[in-house]
Amino acid sequence: MSTPTLRVAVVGAGPAGIYAADILAKTDLDVSIDLFERLPAPFGLVRYGVAPDHPRIKQIIVALHKVLDRGDIRLLANVDYGTDVKLDDLRQFYDAVIFSTGSIRDAALPIPGIDLDGSYGAADFVSWYDGHPDVPRTWPLHAQQVAVLGAGNVALDVARILAKHADDLLPTEVPANVYDLLKASPVTDVHVFARRGPAQAKFSPLELRELGHVPDVDVVVYPEDFEFDDGSMAAIHSSNQTKQVVKTLTDWTLKEPEDLTASRRIHLHFLHKPVEVLGEDGKVVGLRTERTALNGDGNATGTGQTQDWPVQAVYRAVGYFGSPLVDIPFDDVAGVIPNREGRVIDVDGEPIPGVYATGWIKRGPVGLIGHTKSDASETIRHLGEDVAEGGQEFYTAAERDPQAVLEFLRTRGAEPVEWSGWQLLDAYERALGEPHGRERIKLVPREDMIAVALGREVPRA
Repeated sequence: MSTPTLRVAVVGAGPAGIYAADILAKTDLDVSIDLFERLPAPFGLVRYGVAPDHPRIKQIIVALHKVLDRGDIRLLANVDYGTDVKLDDLRQFYDAVIFSTGSIRDAALPIPGIDLDGSYGAADFVSWYDGHPDVPRTWPLHAQQVAVLGAGNVALDVARILAKHADDLLPTEVPANVYDLLKASPVTDVHVFARRGPAQAKFSPLELRELGHVPDVDVVVYPEDFEFDDGSMAAIHSSNQTKQVVKTLTDWTLKEPEDLTASRRIHLHFLHKPVEVLGEDGKVVGLRTERTALNGDGNATGTGQTQDWPVQAVYRAVGYFGSPLVDIPFDDVAGVIPNREGRVIDVDGEPIPGVYATGWIKRGPVGLIGHTKSDASETIRHLGEDVAEGGQEFYTAAERDPQAVLEFLRTRGAEPVEWSGWQLLDAYERALGEPHGRERIKLVPREDMIAVALGREVPRA
């Protein structure tokens, strides 16, 4: 008996899913791949999680676009796993399912006052300024002083977007409603708080350096926050990235106060652990931090000395967190799908046949976008091993016609957007941006995106 074409579904069309599909397509397997995406547009966090003034990072979309433009991977966007289709449904049409749904929620920060009005998750704010179709088009930008909690690139993005003058965002793909609200923002000072020292910060060197070149925004650091223990020195000597970050931060300590003349400021505070968001009448009025001291191994312990900062808004950028999926095991503590090197496992630790994971939902929200390539390679390698070991028995799909899944989705009321539909949407967004000298203007809301992608009456811009 001849071996049939292997049918594989990849759920999630961000970088992790596209990398996995690309690697699988280039194996020796005779394979048919469908790439499912909840939103009407592909590319995940590269489209909706990267700040609009970082076009260099957004260029990753060019490489992802080339993968899907080849035609050997079918895009089925605007299909919501858990609503339009579930695992048992996918098993009818596919021999294997790879989940690459990422991590889009904010990680929790369990301190008093974190739920006050004026306290926000960075992930929600990023989705707002990136024009995500599922978030409201408004945002309460009323604060003059703002606190950002975290020591990674997302914290820098949030601080920069809040402090940057809106007119400096005009050449980017920033949505018009976002520009209008940022233009009216009264913000003067953004305070970024990190609980450990400069050598433990997770900023990338380039992102940090760019912070120092934002027009009419001064970066302010405090020499008393600069402590380097043995663990810090080891990190500096062993990592060129850490060395560059520390050098940039240390150079900023040499600035003279009289040279800090910008109308807006970003303050970087180290060795300050947030312990309470202060409120009055249910609204944020301040942040309390505890001074910390490094332990010698790069970790920090509280000293009991606290300080109150007058701020009217707090953004927590302490990490992303995965979301559970229907009929799939989920680790509520780590925020990932339990797996062993990409093979999804059940409560007894046994692999679930034909079910895999890759990307942040597999390993947690750590590492840069490029790291998902090696992650996907590991998952696809194990899938290939399982196909070889299982032989004919691995091919479990009852319905193998690629058109059958489309007919099924339509019976569920879903309207899949295929690659040709994305090309229509892509061209429309570029046409919106062209008169303004911009690469594109993202189309929202979701209904308008779907109308364009499915070739219906084009909404008026």
